[in-house]
Amino acid sequence: MSKSFYRLVFFLIISIQIQAQKKDDFENVFEKKIVVTSQEDMPKALKLADSLFKNSQDPADKIKAQMFSANLYEHTGDFKKSICHAEKANSLIRTIDDANLESNITVFLATQYRLVGLYEKSKKYTSKGFETIKKINDSDQYNKALGLLNQEMAYYEFDHGNFHKSIGFIRQSLNSFQKVEKTDVNFFTANSYQLLGEVYSKLNDVKNSEINYRISEKMLSNHSFLLGLVYSGLGAVRIKQKNWKEANLYLKKAENIAEKSTNLELKKSVYANINDYYEGIGDEKNAEIYARKYLKTFSEFNAKNSEVSNEKTEITSNRKTSQISIAKNVVIIVLCCALIGSFLHFRSKQKKQRSKFRNIIRSQQKLSTQNTEIFLDETEPEFSHISVEEISEKNEEIIKKRNDSLMTSETETKLLELLNDFEKGTLYNNKNMSLPFLAGEMNTNTKYLSYVINQHKSSDFKTYINRLRINYIVDKLINDEKYRQYKISILADECGFSSHSKFAAVFKIVTDYSPSAYIKLLDSGNQIDITTRFQENS
Repeated sequence: MSKSFYRLVFFLIISIQIQAQKKDDFENVFEKKIVVTSQEDMPKALKLADSLFKNSQDPADKIKAQMFSANLYEHTGDFKKSICHAEKANSLIRTIDDANLESNITVFLATQYRLVGLYEKSKKYTSKGFETIKKINDSDQYNKALGLLNQEMAYYEFDHGNFHKSIGFIRQSLNSFQKVEKTDVNFFTANSYQLLGEVYSKLNDVKNSEINYRISEKMLSNHSFLLGLVYSGLGAVRIKQKNWKEANLYLKKAENIAEKSTNLELKKSVYANINDYYEGIGDEKNAEIYARKYLKTFSEFNAKNSEVSNEKTEITSNRKTSQISIAKNVVIIVLCCALIGSFLHFRSKQKKQRSKFRNIIRSQQKLSTQNTEIFLDETEPEFSHISVEEISEKNEEIIKKRNDSLMTSETETKLLELLNDFEKGTLYNNKNMSLPFLAGEMNTNTKYLSYVINQHKSSDFKTYINRLRINYIVDKLINDEKYRQYKISILADECGFSSHSKFAAVFKIVTDYSPSAYIKLLDSGNQIDITTRFQENS
């Protein structure tokens, strides 16, 4: 027989095998291929995920493909695209009945929105997650999902400085993971222990911090970004203990993982701790190098976050405008239909009358014409000459009035006065300073205060406070020479920064000098162009 015949038989056998293959097996193979590829070639992995989406016929496969893409973009730090793909998966989940998949999407979105600082959206999806998991029948899947949701709550409380509440949620997450028998939850369990280590580190409990970091380290078999965070945390513990040799070893391990990773959270943690290490041993040159690395990563992270926040704001604004525009169009259409209906009904009635009362048709027509003219004259100014631009302007006026009603001009003026008084004091150096804290001090809410700072101080809250703090310490350095003798860590503590590395990084941004270089310039008497107060409202 010919070779072409054998090829045909071989092709048919392979086709039947592929069709008979279990969907889960195909999915697992594809997922493993994407994961392996992503470690070497992320663009290729993204193409594979996109290919899976386009070639899938089953809605469930399409949803999983979207989540593959979302996870990949999360690892690159592109939260905008990550959230976009996850939201698409979330919109498709309504077409199928899969509580497990729905809970996975919900937890993922809760995490992404928390990472970009959209805490209300994050809380919304977390709450939805607790409702969704009630529909899960499999005990392993239920406990895994419950553990992840409690872990997410722990991160939320950690980000808001509620460390003891965070510990409570971590304990609950670990309790849930321990109940899982068949499913592998080692990574998630290790994640909880790593977070617990970080919480104890924040509470300066180095003993418990190290214990939990060690547990996490043992559970992580590969060099994932999480292991990098563990090494970074252990390095920070050794820095607090002033064990510089071991601190250096752990931080080198963390840096090796960070340099190969695209995870910006890991890079921020590692660079900040290495900066602390070099400042601790008095190596200012290397300390400045890592301060610059930290700042670059921090700026990149914030830029990606603001992309999502701005897009969400823009979408919300467009939706409101669109809804108002649609409502107006509907009203106009309804009124026009009613007008046309009334007119047609009236004309129909006229025709019936014409057959019976021909002798009065002319007078009736005359009367009807007059009535119609009057009717049209009354309605014409309302609809005939309205242009698209005028409708748009009216919409903008409505939106403006609504926005204005949220905060009166008197309230805005009062808040601006309070902020000016606040700048004259030193409350901004308080280590507990936060937007909710300051809003409470001014007897207002965070939305009003944030709006006034954005509008009148031309910056977000953190930038505003940081500039005030640096201005304060610069004034001290210029006018009180004893401050030039202080260690950088003391200066950082004086103006409310949690670490000297963060202080040095912000100082460099505001003044273009490192703290030590600035002090040297002051001591040398070269105060040209550096005694100018840096504008916090610029």
